[in-house]
Amino acid sequence: MTPPTPRLSRRLLLGSAVGLGAAAGVAACSPAAQQQEAGPGSSGGAQKTVTLRLWDEQVAGAYEKSFEAFTAANPDIAVTTTVVAYADYFTKLRNDVGGGNADDLFWINGSYIQPYIDNGNLMEIGSAFDAQRPDWIQPAVEQYTRDGRLWGVPQITDGGIAVYYNAELLEAAGLTPEDLTDLTWVPGGGSGDTFLPVLQQLTVDGSGRRGDEDGFDGTDPGSWGYSAAQDLQGIYYNFLGSAGGAFQDEAGRFVFDSPQGRDAFGYLVDLINTHRVSPAASNTNDNGDFTRDQFLQGTIALFQSGIYNLKNVADGADFEWGIVPIPAGPQGRVSVVNNVVVAGNADAADAEATTRVLQWLGSAEGASYIGAEGAGLPAVVGAQTSFEEYWSAQDVDPSLFAEQGQQPSISAPTGENYGAALTAWKPSFDEMFLGRTPVAEALAEAQTAANEAISG
Repeated sequence: MTPPTPRLSRRLLLGSAVGLGAAAGVAACSPAAQQQEAGPGSSGGAQKTVTLRLWDEQVAGAYEKSFEAFTAANPDIAVTTTVVAYADYFTKLRNDVGGGNADDLFWINGSYIQPYIDNGNLMEIGSAFDAQRPDWIQPAVEQYTRDGRLWGVPQITDGGIAVYYNAELLEAAGLTPEDLTDLTWVPGGGSGDTFLPVLQQLTVDGSGRRGDEDGFDGTDPGSWGYSAAQDLQGIYYNFLGSAGGAFQDEAGRFVFDSPQGRDAFGYLVDLINTHRVSPAASNTNDNGDFTRDQFLQGTIALFQSGIYNLKNVADGADFEWGIVPIPAGPQGRVSVVNNVVVAGNADAADAEATTRVLQWLGSAEGASYIGAEGAGLPAVVGAQTSFEEYWSAQDVDPSLFAEQGQQPSISAPTGENYGAALTAWKPSFDEMFLGRTPVAEALAEAQTAANEAISG
């Protein structure tokens, strides 16, 4: 079998895998604008303001341009955005919704949406959106549909996970991008593991010794080969899936304490604490941006992440970089795939104005601004050409993310009390990644705590 071709940042190989049928193009006039031309409130009266909350600075910038166009067509409505850091986003959202202080619109993901549905906090995405729904990617619609009712307008799709590489660090280690395209990890790092040796070759201590050389001192890091960390979407979900395991069962119970879970987490913990090819968990457990920032500073050779970091890498890297597939495990390459929607607050100050903004965001024209800025791959099919065109102009090929997204996947986390479960399992995960609690013991503790949290 011919290994996949590495995607260099100076190459253009965008194809139908990213487009997902995007030849439909961007509509000349959005349904929201069309409705406004003949709808109530199109002239006269004070201007209404609709507020939107999200966690991504890059998309917020794209939204500003999108809403300028929206207000030009809908002069009676202004839209303002607020960015809340992801680390605090869902805690603040829960408190603000409960206190009646939430924005009219807000981003939400599948892990946290269920309580808002159960508590009647969201506007249903009903028949007013029938003309747009065929242009929304089906996985996003399915992810946010409960009992036949849809609870958010698709905005961003992540596709799958891939690996960004620093070409200069590869060259210094005597490696080429082609050496990274068909790597395999084996539980315990045993016979047949081709991933660990590459990571050791790419890791350098403070004295210049590589991880596969005598005298290597991993406690004195110079640069690391890989970005192993307690990163659910970027790292450990993918290892768990490729080991053949699951994080939750169909009923939402946590099942990661399994032989496959011990294989996956054991491998990651060893990369950090035994082989020292990744940063210490004391740096990463509470700083989700540490590995990305170190990659951009040239001290991590391979950074495993999603398309959500593509703009950050493209804007922040001052070295040649590219994209290659994630390593395969016992069950091949298995990645988590996730989508983000914008939800309408059931207590929005003006439901009609809020609906019109939602219609704009769900249209090819309104969503095209996200792609046109390169900020994310729109979950609106007709808007995806703007994303292709942006990255084509940059000579960057992100198609591996979409290709991986069409491969076997592990379901994104979900559940009514997911936030409480995360709070419950994290202390045990912290200790496990620090190497202070054995993997089997930590997983058992974490799973028990997580399941108790969702039970009540």
